[in-house]
Amino acid sequence: MLTTIADNLKPLPLQEPLPVQRGEREAAVLLALTMEPRPHLVLTRRAGHLNDHAGEVALPGGMWEPQDSSLLHTALRESHEEIGLPPGEVELFATLPPRDTRLGVRVTPFVGRIAADAELTPELAELDAIFRVPLEYLLDTNNLTRANFDINGKDYSLPCYQYQEYTIWGFTLALLVEFLNCSLRADIQLKYPAIKNFPQSRPEHTS
Repeated sequence: MLTTIADNLKPLPLQEPLPVQRGEREAAVLLALTMEPRPHLVLTRRAGHLNDHAGEVALPGGMWEPQDSSLLHTALRESHEEIGLPPGEVELFATLPPRDTRLGVRVTPFVGRIAADAELTPELAELDAIFRVPLEYLLDTNNLTRANFDINGKDYSLPCYQYQEYTIWGFTLALLVEFLNCSLRADIQLKYPAIKNFPQSRPEHTS
């Protein structure tokens, strides 16, 4: 499966985006795939005491900081800080197109491979869990369900994956679906009610 992913992402080779200018709201995340016949994707759950997105599932990564030489640097630095993944243990091979969050932050996703037995440790100031979800689980649309979420004080029924005790939804779900559509031709479509600036899935990218 990893070979298929790498082949399908060849039109989106690894590249460092243009340098970030001070004042711009940019972030980067890492899609870390385990190197095994049935790959897993590393995800995190944000700590419940945080002011923003407490308890939500996310990809390793975070906001660009002035000391970062690039967004690639941001993704690797944040992954090291959040889950204890040394940059030298990531074999990067693709950059997905950036997309904006509802709050106007532009996020650039990088795709890489890590050892199946990589030891990952959550930074408890930011995370309360690290978990790995099989790509096969995400590819099975029977696992795609809906749940109620509060958006700007209103209750909406939104698509999500419920994997073990973790709910994968929102911006993270949209990024994962775009990755699956690009890399494995999954053709997963997310259906949302009308919510201003909510991140919906985009058509798969082809060469």
